[in-house]
Amino acid sequence: MLKKRKWPMKGWHKRYFLLERGILTYAKTGTDLKKGRLRGRIDVGLSVMAMKKKSMCIDLDTEDSIYHLKAKTRDLFEQWVTQLHHHRMFRQNEIAMEPPERQLQSDPTSNRRVFTLLIQSSITSKIKMVTFFLDLSECESGLLELNLLLKNMEVLHRTFSAPAINLLQVGLFGLNMCLCFGLCGWDVLDGSRPLLQQVSSESRGSIPESLSEFFDAKEYLLSGSSSENEVSDDDSYISDVSDSTSVEYCRNENGIAKEILSNGNDCAVTRRDRLPSSRMNESVNLWSILRSNIGKDLSKVAMPVQLNEPLNTLQRLCEEVEYCHLLDTAANTHDPHMRMVYIAAFAVSAYACSFTRAGGKPFNPILGETYECLRPDKGFRFIAEQVSHHPPVSTCHCESKNYTFWQDVRWKNKFWGKSMEIVPMGVTHLELFGDRYEWSKVTSCIHNILSGQRWIEHYGEMSIKHSTTMGDVSHCKVTFLKVGSGGLNANEVEGMVTDSDGRVIHSLFGKWSEALYLGKPPSVTCIWRANPMPEDHEQYYGFTQFATELNELEEGLKPLLPLTDTRFRPDQRLLEEGDIAGAEEQKERIEVLQRERRRVLQENTMTHSPRFFKRADDDSWVSNGTYWDLRKDPGFSKLEFPDWEWIASVYD
Repeated sequence: MLKKRKWPMKGWHKRYFLLERGILTYAKTGTDLKKGRLRGRIDVGLSVMAMKKKSMCIDLDTEDSIYHLKAKTRDLFEQWVTQLHHHRMFRQNEIAMEPPERQLQSDPTSNRRVFTLLIQSSITSKIKMVTFFLDLSECESGLLELNLLLKNMEVLHRTFSAPAINLLQVGLFGLNMCLCFGLCGWDVLDGSRPLLQQVSSESRGSIPESLSEFFDAKEYLLSGSSSENEVSDDDSYISDVSDSTSVEYCRNENGIAKEILSNGNDCAVTRRDRLPSSRMNESVNLWSILRSNIGKDLSKVAMPVQLNEPLNTLQRLCEEVEYCHLLDTAANTHDPHMRMVYIAAFAVSAYACSFTRAGGKPFNPILGETYECLRPDKGFRFIAEQVSHHPPVSTCHCESKNYTFWQDVRWKNKFWGKSMEIVPMGVTHLELFGDRYEWSKVTSCIHNILSGQRWIEHYGEMSIKHSTTMGDVSHCKVTFLKVGSGGLNANEVEGMVTDSDGRVIHSLFGKWSEALYLGKPPSVTCIWRANPMPEDHEQYYGFTQFATELNELEEGLKPLLPLTDTRFRPDQRLLEEGDIAGAEEQKERIEVLQRERRRVLQENTMTHSPRFFKRADDDSWVSNGTYWDLRKDPGFSKLEFPDWEWIASVYD
């Protein structure tokens, strides 16, 4: 079959596969396969498998990695699908019947999944036994056994550091309720039939189906037109700051950060150091939402507000300039190759804030939504606007006396059963005194979407190009390493700066979550280090201090902002304040109004025109240079635009 590589040499490459006893191995050549020189090994029984008939593709999500395979002919595709299905059933039954002491001898990193599947299978058998119990005491006995199994899972969780029982606990809670009320409640696994009826009908088959089938190991047959959410791989997604003000940064007796401006406006800005409310822990059955969207783009799938964090995508773009001092340093560095080192550090630093944020997603901006961030303490002013809704396109422009930074970001995201991949499109631009730098973002993947501790990794190659009127001067390639077995290479990056002839001038290494170093051990220099996290950041969405400040709405700022600014969004504000029910209600209302607006625009063959950005000749989005002038004179409160009235009604 063909196997898709993301990097390096991305694309489809021929590989030789062997499927034996539920284990799929592959190698580069048939000879390598026979001699055991393998390139990879996949336990099909523990993977989520999705098939696409039209493209003859098979996707396997093993939690640690996502494999994309493709058959060359229709017959081969049908044969592989059939054999994978049979081997998968065999492997799952083998796991369920294996004695625990034998499984303990296997790789500890996979034990948690094997034990989970084993206990889930045991729970399933207990559920089916309960359906035939007639005596209440027997029901109670079965319930005690189920509780014992849950405790066994908790022991496994502590033993193997794999918090993978969240959804199972939800399922058992629903099961306990059903048992207490005579097995007449609705099953959390389906929700469409009573539990007794559902389990009884499923228990009539000759191959028992394990509980893991519902949670993380279901097979899915996908068609190219099965949903409007399906997006084809072929779809295209398409400075005058004053330097007369210096800033000191201090904290008062309450620990509140203050900016003291030397122009006489002492303590003009007081910035908070924590959110109004900590994160509320409320369970969400993600599987019921995502199980019909495996292999699809999730940008059109409505998610419950509990999965959000109280920031949106436009503010996330602003987070990327937290370490803008690196650009100031680069602007004052005359050596072009050393300047590239600082720019590379800035590009890597944009990922640091994501390390503690895999548990939540930002709000999606509505069409025409804007965000501004004026930071004299950091020497920049930033604006962003949502210029397209489908496909979603977010643009931003940041300027200071030393640099101009802008980008438009478009995302393709797909859910593979256990993981979600986020592939950004578009180019990031930077200009330093006439020199132009450009780079693209790498792929991100969030693991353990359904259960366990979610974690994020970034992988791929980031190529930073430097061009002047004289042509290319230097180049930098930074590789974000994919996490290997046992967490090898976790968060690591490697890079090199080369001259126009391709000679290596500087070497870089480090972790995108911690620091970046110049040179090779033992003689190295730290170029960038991530800021320390607030002590209680786990309780507040994993936010950095900078992220905590982004959605704050000071009284003095309100009359200066346009009505379209993110800070006025009621759903995001209510979530920040801890009102989950109110945030969900407002989020649903805004989504309904957004869909209605889109329908009206389509029916009247109208298109949305962004207010502060325009298309460039290369089809990218750039600032039209009007935002700050309009903010100053006549002021946004004195301006009227039809789109703004609509957004104001949405935010009201």
